[in-house]
This record gives sequence, C-alpha cells and structure tokens, in this order.
Amino acid sequence: MALLMEPGSEPQTDEEIFDLQAISALKESSALEFKEKGNEYVKKGKKHYSEAIDCYTKAINQNALSDSEHSILYSNRAHVNLLLGNHRRALQDAEKAIELCQTNVKAHYRAVKASMSLNLLDEAKSYCEKALCQFPDNEELKNLAEKIDSKKSEIERRELEVSQAVAAAKGLFSALEDRRIKLGKAMYQELTGVKKPTLDKSKILHWPVIILYAEVMSSDIIEDFCETDMFSSHLDIMFSESSPPLPWDTENAYTRDAIELYYEANSGVCLSKKEVVSYFLQGTVASKYEDEEADATPRTSLSSGNGPKWVRVNERKTLHDILKNPDIVVPGIPAFFVVSKKSSFYKEFKSGNWSTPKIA
Repeated sequence: MALLMEPGSEPQTDEEIFDLQAISALKESSALEFKEKGNEYVKKGKKHYSEAIDCYTKAINQNALSDSEHSILYSNRAHVNLLLGNHRRALQDAEKAIELCQTNVKAHYRAVKASMSLNLLDEAKSYCEKALCQFPDNEELKNLAEKIDSKKSEIERRELEVSQAVAAAKGLFSALEDRRIKLGKAMYQELTGVKKPTLDKSKILHWPVIILYAEVMSSDIIEDFCETDMFSSHLDIMFSESSPPLPWDTENAYTRDAIELYYEANSGVCLSKKEVVSYFLQGTVASKYEDEEADATPRTSLSSGNGPKWVRVNERKTLHDILKNPDIVVPGIPAFFVVSKKSSFYKEFKSGNWSTPKIA
C-alpha cells in the first residue's frame, strides 16, 4: 500500500499509484473544505477570527493545492491577522502569498497595509510601487500610495521639528555655559508656567524674569528681559509715577525711591547638561528626547545649610552681570525679590530671618 512506502520512494505498482492519487485527492478536498470554512468564519465576525486562522493554517498544511491556491490561503490568513492587529504575522503571510503568486493583487495590498501599520514606510512604498506596475489602475493601491507619501512627509516634518527643537535647546545650554550661568531646578512654575530663555539672531539671551514681593509673595513677570538691559530701566517703568499702585500696598511703601532688589545667593543645585536640555525641551515636540551622550551627573550644590543669604542687586548692572556671579543658581528662570525700605517687613528681611516659603 502507498501508506507503507518508504519516504522519497517512487510508486512501483498500479495499486500504489492509485493509492497516492486517492490520498492526494483527499488532501486537496480537505484543503478546499478548510478554506471554505475559514471564509465562513471570517464572515461571522471577530469572535470567529481565530477559528478562521486555524482553518487556513490546516488548509495550507495539507500541501495539496497549487501555488496560486496556496497564495490565496496565505493572503486570506494575512487579511484576518490584519483585522486582529497581528501586523507582523500579516506581513509574513502576505510576503509568502506574493512569493507564490506575483499577480495576487490582494496579497500586495495586504503587504502594504501591514507594512504601514508597522511603520515600515519604505517597505510599504516598495510593495506599493511594485504592485502598481502590475495593476496601474487599481484605485485602492493608488490611495495607499498617497497615504504612504503623506505619512512619510508628516514623519519627516516632525523629525525636522524635533531636530530643530533639540538644536535650540543645546544652543541655549551652550549659551549658558559660555556665560558661566548655572541653571537649577525650576522653582516658580506654579506662578510662571513653563517659561524659558531665548536666543535672538545676534546670539543675545532674552529671559523671562519673575519679580517676587517678599513681603506678601505676590509676583510680576517681565516677559522679555534682555541680558544687556540694566535693572534700573525695567524698575523705572514698573514703579513710575504713572503706574498704578500695587493692590496690596495700602501704605504706598513700594515707591521707586524706596524699593530694593535682591537675589538669593548660595542656594540650589546646578543641573547637569542632560537635565538642562530636558528642561528647555519641555512643552516642545521633542519633550521626550533624551541625549544619551550628555552628562547626567548633577553639579555641585551651592546650598550652605546656614539659611538664606540675600545679595542686593546693583540696579546699574545688567542682567548678565548678575547672573554670571558664581554665587547664584538660576531657578529655571531668574528670580529677584523686591522689598521696601518704608515697610515694617524690611528689618525682618534684612536680618536674614526670612526665607522663601514653599509655593504649593
């Protein structure tokens, strides 16, 4: 009997030939039956997709059909895998289907769809172009080709935006490094939001600066404080006679001639390059970027542990003059404290007994 023949041996008798033909016909019939069952399961919906895949697999394993029929089976299984989100398996099945039959247009279509889902856009474009060479009038393939080009353009645009944002952040870090300005953890984002310096075309830094009224811990924001500006020019505007009084200053103590400006010295921990770049990228398309080559070790802490040290700002100095001082760490953006010599709070502040409250 043919079932008892050695593997690889040729049938010798009419009976063996007949047996082999019968077995082949049985396998072919079984494969076609599994194929039809698979098709029926697909029509029944998602709950039956796994059964459809099982049927197509059994049909393939019969190894009894022509290459073109096997191509259809692989293509059908690719279709179900696409529906299930098994994109890698779908692509493998579609590739096998194309290998068996180059003119299987559905296999080409599914290879493109699977590649796109895996973000293998170059592969998707290649499959699509090859398919369109054979089927130039196929509208579904034409639509996919447009989607691929659109997606590639979108990715390239985003990559360019990320690259530009990273370059700008690293440029800002280099600008701080060149100026010997130390940046620490952002302290007042509850009041300011995420604000960062910018570099203009002349490579001059422009900072947002927070002005804190130590007595009541209210604040003002100077949105654009050029590093070459003197403090006096901004204070002259903020506390001019034509400016409305501060709403909480009932004693009118905060006048131009009475105010003094201070910064907190020897306070804070310098951020590493990696941390600084990450801070500058907050709120940008590159917010998840991580520079693996950048040093991630924090620099030296300037905190003395002896309480705050308040240093008065010379109003005739520029912002850059102050920020480059070795005893200052910029808490995200420069922060300066305003007090009035006319206020009863002034003595408490000058005594060093007052410290910055935590802002919740």
